[in-house]
Order: sequence, then C-alpha cells, then structure tokens
Amino acid sequence: MPACLPPVMTCGEPAGVGPEIAARSWRELRATLPFAWIGDPAHLLAGTPWQEISDPAEAMAVSASALPVLPHPFPGPALAGRPQPAHAARVIAVIARAVDLVRAGRAGAVVTAPISKKALKDGAGFAYPGHTEYLAALGGVGRVAMMLACEGLRVVPATIHIPLAEVPAAFTPDLLRETIRITDAALRRDFGIAAPRLAVAGLNPHAGEGGAMGSQEVEWIAPLLDGMRGEGLALSGPLPADTMFHPEARARYDAAICAYHDQALIPIKTLDFARGVNVTLGLPFIRTSPDHGTAFDIAGRGVADIRSTVEALRMAGRMAARRAAA
Repeated sequence: MPACLPPVMTCGEPAGVGPEIAARSWRELRATLPFAWIGDPAHLLAGTPWQEISDPAEAMAVSASALPVLPHPFPGPALAGRPQPAHAARVIAVIARAVDLVRAGRAGAVVTAPISKKALKDGAGFAYPGHTEYLAALGGVGRVAMMLACEGLRVVPATIHIPLAEVPAAFTPDLLRETIRITDAALRRDFGIAAPRLAVAGLNPHAGEGGAMGSQEVEWIAPLLDGMRGEGLALSGPLPADTMFHPEARARYDAAICAYHDQALIPIKTLDFARGVNVTLGLPFIRTSPDHGTAFDIAGRGVADIRSTVEALRMAGRMAARRAAA
C-alpha cells in the first residue's frame, strides 16, 4: 500500500492507562508505523524518549528513536487512578484537535485512548454519552455505527449502550437499514472488500422460529433484507445468533450485523479478548480505538495490555493507506 500520513493518537484520560499504552505501543511499533501522540509529555511514563513535533508528518522522521509528541499542556500532573476536574476540558480539546488535524489533511486517522465519561461530565459538563457521539458531532453526521474487529471476526451492533428492555423499540427498520448501508460502505472503502457479505442476526432466539418466539423477523426483518438484496447487497439472514459465530459460519461472511450489544460483543471478546479494535463507521474521517477502558486500578504501573492499542494503530494505518490510494 502507498505511504500516507500517520495517525494521531489522543492522550485520553491522563489518570488512566492512556499515556502509558501510547508510550509502550510506540516502543512496539517505532518506525514500522509512525504516529503522533497529542497530550502533555509530563504525563508520559518516566523514561519515555519523546520529541516535540509541530506537524503529524514529522512523526515519520522521529519515530525510530522517540515518541513524536504534539504537546498539549494540561494544568498540573496526572495522578494515577484519580481524574482531576481541571483536566476534563483539555481531554475534550485534544479529541477535537485530533479530528481537526485529520479533516485538514495533516494526519491520516484518529486513534483515541480511553476516556472517563464521568470525569468529563463532572469536570467540563461533557454533553455526550461517549466518544462516538462526540466524534459524530465533530464530523457533522447524524448516524454512525460501532464495529468491533479482530483477526477472525467483525461485528456491528445496531443498538449499543441501552438497557435490554429498550432494544425491541429501538431496533427499528430504519436503524437496521442504515446500519447495513454504513457497514457495507465502510467495508468497501476502508477494508478493501469489493463485495461485502453481511450476516444479519435475528432479534429473538432461533431468529423467532417462524413467529413462535417473536414476530419481528417475520413481520419486518426478513422483508427488509429481501428488499436490500434487490439493491445488490449480499445479505444472509435473519439468522439465529447462537449459530452465527462458530468457524464454519464465520467463513461465510465479512461482518455480522447484530441487534444489540451483547449479541455482538460476547462472541468477539470470547474469540480474541486482548486484540479487539473499536472502529467508528460512517464518520468523514477514520477513527479506531482500543477496546478497553481507562483501567484506573492499574494506571501508572506500566502493566496494561497494549495489544488492542497496537492493533488499533495498525488498523488505522491500513485504513488510511486505502483512502490515500483511492
């Protein structure tokens, strides 16, 4: 693939594992995948070699010997496991700065380190449920989709962080249709799949078993999929979720569209808990993230597992290269 601009990685919550997973991921990747880190270098692990840069493109010449840093000063030190209210506004500003750099054509992708939604709300009145919704607002789009991806599986839950009791009302024909379209477009553009095969799970056990265990599959899911097949999309389903994720089944599709959070995330976290990557589909820029949280309980000790972060950076690099080649 052609060379492209490097990703930028946000600092995330300084009291969490974000600064250390950035530094340790740089040690793992170095010049093989240059990236620029945005944050306060005072928050990095002691002994981390870093070098100030003024533009993400400079990371390519720096990464072999030091972590390239776009400095973003914070008011005071990071206290492991103890988020500071005064830091909240800067955490938000770093995310916005990263998006601005990508949208201005100065970086290839955004890789976000974990944030604490509570800390941002308490310290800066953060008005969004999480990263994804804030990034959608920055991108000016109304609907996005969350993909979790690892070597052997890609899953996209149509509904995400809502109580299970609210899923049947939230899982609508419009939502499923848009989730399928967003996923199909992303697989073509960013994953190099010319004709994506999508498997769609039913909402109910056994995909409703002909109406015996729920009516949604018969009433609208199956007709919706039939209509979209007529548009040229390669769709299978509605399928029983309990038979979609064994190896032979996974070989028949490129991504699984699921009705709700656990239907999608339990299989992928069982298959590859440490290397899953969170990708936001439908944004006008690339965004990936490690699939874990701030881990306040182990922050500052240098023991956090970096495999998901490394894979998020690698995936961002591959996606950016494909867009650069388009």
